[in-house]
Amino acid sequence: MAGKTRVAIIGTGNIGTDLMIKVMRLSEVLEMGAFVGIDPESDGLARARRMGVPVTAEGLDGLVAMPEFAGIDIVFDATSAGAHARHDAVLRKHGKRVIDLTPAAIGPYTIPPVNGDAHLDAPNVNMVTCGGQATIPIVAAIGRVAPVHYAEIVASIASKSAGPGTRANIDEFTETTSRAIESVGGATRGKAIIVLNPAEPPMIMRDTVFCLTGDADPDAITQSVEAMVAEVQSYVPGYRLKQKVQFERIGSNRPLRIPEMNAEFTGLKVSVFLEVEGAAHYLPAYAGNLDIMTSAALLTAEKIARRTQRSAAA
Repeated sequence: MAGKTRVAIIGTGNIGTDLMIKVMRLSEVLEMGAFVGIDPESDGLARARRMGVPVTAEGLDGLVAMPEFAGIDIVFDATSAGAHARHDAVLRKHGKRVIDLTPAAIGPYTIPPVNGDAHLDAPNVNMVTCGGQATIPIVAAIGRVAPVHYAEIVASIASKSAGPGTRANIDEFTETTSRAIESVGGATRGKAIIVLNPAEPPMIMRDTVFCLTGDADPDAITQSVEAMVAEVQSYVPGYRLKQKVQFERIGSNRPLRIPEMNAEFTGLKVSVFLEVEGAAHYLPAYAGNLDIMTSAALLTAEKIARRTQRSAAA
């Protein structure tokens, strides 16, 4: 369709395939220009062929050689942190905008409801991790009301929704998410944990956020968290609170020891329990980790595309 921005996706695993389907089904401003992998027999490439998307199994070099490459403006990288450095260097040389769905974190962290408009002109933006996309908005929501001295998140996802790329990047996942909790979420110190749950039937993605703040108003925190949940739901409908926001007063008679900060804490402990049900565009609904990651990347790409289109029309 005329007027749409053409995109390519590198990585034909769970994340890349789910993102491709979202671009084709949901986006009014993006269209698929190429789907790129390294395994000719992958399910993702087979699906793309059936959907009429130009494909290559020759990786980035194959993409650059495709005649469609010249017309592509935005490239999503859904491979691995290790591969992304080379991909970014080559794509930038060719003037392509890059949206990084790996934990490589070469470009600035982007969490749509927190800083989604801050880096739309950057040549590369990083979508942090699925756990970061689910939990950092909550840390930021609490931080709007009171300083967050420490934030710890636990992201639990079904083993079946974690492909080889995710499994190979567990260390990068925790490091990148922890840094983004601080730099985007606003916590003084952040810690991230990921759990691959082998339960059968597979469980829906669940996330827990613990924040330690000073003396704050619980009602104001609850209102801020609920407003943030509604904002995330606008692009991830399956995102929701599992229960009411929980509060615990930590007094000076029994301070809480925080090993990560080598300090004792008194104040308010805030606990938020989340569930993310996927839209089942590719994997079943338990794969909320795919849905929140690809939905955030799609929204960011659409913002970049609209901004570029407005600049071109000016």
